[in-house]
Amino acid sequence: MNKTLKIRDVTLRDGQQSQFATRMNATQVASVLEDYRACHFYAMEVWGGAVPDSVMRYLGEDPWDRLALIKHGIGSSSKLTALSRGRNLFGYNPYPDSVIEGFCRNAIASGIDIMRIFDALNDIDNMKSSIRFVKEAGGMADCAVCYTVDPHFSFQDRLKALFAGKKIPPRIFTVDYYVKKARELAALGADMITIKDMAGLIDPVMSAQLIKALKDAVEIPIDLHTHCTPGFGVASLLAAMVNGVDIVDTAILSFSGGPAAPAYEIIRIFADKLGLATDVDNAAVARVDQKLRTIRKELASFDQYQRMPPELDLSRESLPADLNRLFDDALEAAVGGKYQRSLEICQAIEKAFNYPEPDHIVRQAQIPGGMYTNMMAQLKEAKLEHHLQEVLHIVPRVRLDSGLPPLVTPTSQIVGVQAVNCVVSLHQGKDMYDNVSKNFEALIRGSYGKTPWPVDPEFRFRICGVREDTPYDTSQYKPQPNPPVAEAGGVPLAQNEKEVLLLELFPSVATKFLRQKRIQEWKEAHPGEPLPTEAATGVIDVADAVQVTGALSENPFEHPDYAPEDGFTPDYWDMSVDWAGWTGVEEGSGASAIKAS
Repeated sequence: MNKTLKIRDVTLRDGQQSQFATRMNATQVASVLEDYRACHFYAMEVWGGAVPDSVMRYLGEDPWDRLALIKHGIGSSSKLTALSRGRNLFGYNPYPDSVIEGFCRNAIASGIDIMRIFDALNDIDNMKSSIRFVKEAGGMADCAVCYTVDPHFSFQDRLKALFAGKKIPPRIFTVDYYVKKARELAALGADMITIKDMAGLIDPVMSAQLIKALKDAVEIPIDLHTHCTPGFGVASLLAAMVNGVDIVDTAILSFSGGPAAPAYEIIRIFADKLGLATDVDNAAVARVDQKLRTIRKELASFDQYQRMPPELDLSRESLPADLNRLFDDALEAAVGGKYQRSLEICQAIEKAFNYPEPDHIVRQAQIPGGMYTNMMAQLKEAKLEHHLQEVLHIVPRVRLDSGLPPLVTPTSQIVGVQAVNCVVSLHQGKDMYDNVSKNFEALIRGSYGKTPWPVDPEFRFRICGVREDTPYDTSQYKPQPNPPVAEAGGVPLAQNEKEVLLLELFPSVATKFLRQKRIQEWKEAHPGEPLPTEAATGVIDVADAVQVTGALSENPFEHPDYAPEDGFTPDYWDMSVDWAGWTGVEEGSGASAIKAS
């Protein structure tokens, strides 16, 4: 077993995104940086995910400024980490290499040390360019494999499929599946491998088996990222630790638990008992936690659980005897390979820290919490909540038909929305795929990449009108327009490469944000003067500011839900549900969109 355990703190990105809708403003972030600098975490995840979108959309802040602020505050004390969806970056249609290169280069130049790169389908071809550009820019490529589980089919489901001439595949998402992906990524130059469990579905038995196998298979460090949603989080990190994991992701106590990651403080106690050095300053962590508790109160309107864990300063306090015994018993069980017993004790530890109860629906349905929440929102808007069980039952079928995609952004939402569409169609006496969203059609066509299980060519023809998969053609990509801002004297909307990248990655949000920024700049330069009414001539073309070979004119998946990382909810998804004919449902009143908070 390792003698050290590196800790990646995810509080300022994944933690606040999972718990508080990514609403920490720059002042709140700045208030904790001095103490964070003294913590000496191995790494801190601070950017990517929902951060760039949210700080523009809701806080009116520049995401590049957010990154610069954190880099200035942390210095070289911890490596800074960002999250990127491979070829899709922050959108869901593939970008050309020129945009990917520009993003990776600017992110690393602005302070990012480690880029965590993943793909929703675990299609490694979608990750190759990001790996190359990150390393060329001097960054470390943290290559993540999205963790998921095989859909559960009952004996009756399998019998029906057999009589219908359909094949239900054997288990796909085995230890061997993840080891194969890790080896491929290592061969491409990955500096580390992360098992990225967005839904918290990895249980301690699988965690132990997988970490052990990965450590035997590759020479580079292995990181486990998980959440506490269904109640496995602490036990699974402990199982990983006793089997030699190199890095674990944690959040500081007041931002941990529930849909977020396990607490650093809990994991540090286990690490100390195992004799694993972390090199993290507990007194500094306690100071950060104190400030975060104040910030959590300030974010109360976004706090879905309203359950604050008790304070614990590991630099000054010792555990009560009964709680310390729980830690000892959990550790003894894990070391002895009794992972179910360890899980039961770890859940008692979570309860002692006032964590939300495990989400049994997420565990039993084996779907991400964000996906479940979004399906419920769609059904509630149409007053059809009583059909939830039918939707949950049909999810495995929809997922199988679409090639068994991992349930992670955006495929979790594509499958979830389509499952609702299918149930609606069936109750209207129509074929279950009578109403197909454009996003589901794109998944079946092959626009997102290769699915883990091949899509039946006849099913593809039925949905898309073609039998062969058709990858997305980035040569059709068109740059976003960069028009003059009339109210700011006609200056171009985007003034530099970083702002151009914001336009490319978040077209509608960045357009509104940058327009306000240009107007504010004009006001500050011309105090007391009325805004200009006519734009000056001349436009800086986007392709001149960043060497873009072509780009999509619009991004249909731009808006993230700020629930766990698995749960993005674009507020302009094409739900495409035909609600006419439903008893008690007014025609045209269906859920055409889900609004995020």
